[in-house]
Amino acid sequence: MRARIVACAAAVLFGASCYDQHTAPEAPTSPTSPSFAKGGPKVKSISVSPSSATLTPGQTTQLTAAASPPNSASSFTWGSSNTGVATVSSTGLVTAVAPGTASISASAGGVSGNSTITVTSSSPDPVLVGAGDIASCSSSGDEATATLLDGIAGTVVTLGDNVYDNGTSTEYTNCYGPSWGRHKARTRPSPGNHEYNTTNATGYYGYFGSTAGDPTKGYYSYDLGNWHIVVLNSNLSCAVISCAAGSPQEQWLRGDLAANTKPCTLAYWHHPRFNSGASHGNDIDVAPFWDALYEFNADVILNGHEHVYERFAPQTPAAVADPVRGIRQFTVGTGGRSHYTFGAIQPNSEMRDGNTYGVLKLTLHANSYDWQFVPVAGSTFNDSGTGSCH
Repeated sequence: MRARIVACAAAVLFGASCYDQHTAPEAPTSPTSPSFAKGGPKVKSISVSPSSATLTPGQTTQLTAAASPPNSASSFTWGSSNTGVATVSSTGLVTAVAPGTASISASAGGVSGNSTITVTSSSPDPVLVGAGDIASCSSSGDEATATLLDGIAGTVVTLGDNVYDNGTSTEYTNCYGPSWGRHKARTRPSPGNHEYNTTNATGYYGYFGSTAGDPTKGYYSYDLGNWHIVVLNSNLSCAVISCAAGSPQEQWLRGDLAANTKPCTLAYWHHPRFNSGASHGNDIDVAPFWDALYEFNADVILNGHEHVYERFAPQTPAAVADPVRGIRQFTVGTGGRSHYTFGAIQPNSEMRDGNTYGVLKLTLHANSYDWQFVPVAGSTFNDSGTGSCH
């Protein structure tokens, strides 16, 4: 009422009329209705991304909506045509319930866009997807790579230096949380040296909780289908959690590998043993990890640290090409923080890119794997292929 009186007074002051008693009251705005720019352009269309997805019961995928013209809507009402097949949260997170098909809609300004969700009863081969060197409040690269994750179902991995500059709890909340944090429930993380810029990496362990393993160790393992996955801690040149032969971590690794019954093995941690990047180069401290993994016929290693993408051919711990028993290493420091350059190219380096943010998607078959580097929108670099388990 106070605003209306002031408006009328202003109208009279400038010679206009004010007929308050004949003015229809504004329609109340529902707190649950989508917001769109008052007096701005009318919503013409809404697109939902991804436009389709296939899930199994219990799996989730994040949908995003965009209105056209761009400033015509700022939020959306989400709905499902069949909640017995798939439900959707107020933020567009879809959860598969039972086999069937459901249309998920995003609405604003009387206009809707849709995504078709198919829920199947058969379990597809598991997918592992992720990168390292990810989030910063001073960079938008992590928002772009998080959008890629929105359209890729599976287990998300982080390859360390998950949030800059110091891995504090505040940085995790404010910088990592709004992007990759929306996939926290399906993330299996590993720490980087920037996490340990905070004493004992308390920001990292506090954010991920028990999913990150024992905070005094930072290493753990789990299984996905026919694959055994090992997560190691290589930080502060292995001074925090020793990587040396005979150390508790190395002995744990050997015991874990000896007890493994899966035919395929993948390991990931932050610092790459082999690295053509100009900023860091090879890291000899993690050689005992390679020795143990090679001895137990591991297949794939994922690392971050160098802000590039690099793929190596299968090789021995001594960097000798070995197509029969060799381990293939991927460096995926492309999560969004920044880009680095290359220096001396190391033996067996097959593919390199230092200009593209993106994630590595691994489809883990019963006795083989497919890899695909997925670049952010607007980028053209890609890399894909297939490898076999030993």
